[in-house]
Amino acid sequence: MDQLSSSSVSSLKVEHDKKKRQFYIMLNGSHDRAVLLYEYVGKRTIDLQHTEVPDAYRGLGIAKLMAKAAMDFAVEEDLKVHITCWYIQKFVKDNPLPSYTERVLN
Repeated sequence: MDQLSSSSVSSLKVEHDKKKRQFYIMLNGSHDRAVLLYEYVGKRTIDLQHTEVPDAYRGLGIAKLMAKAAMDFAVEEDLKVHITCWYIQKFVKDNPLPSYTERVLN
């Protein structure tokens, strides 16, 4: 398996499948993928539920890319956000942009 370096992570593209309600990044061609799952829990509210990165790719910032994409989506769509996933809670705490923090429901 080709290992990603932290420098090549920045070139990864976060895809958004609105039908399946997930953000994902294809890794190592199409063999592996990282995913962030969400659900609508109201007309204008999403619950960011789970982030999963294959073991071999952990610690490279891949989950951070997906968390940013999910929060940017909430901003663009003017959605409120409930965060079930501990990683996304950490991401927002580490990146306390007003555009993010004002959307988060406690």
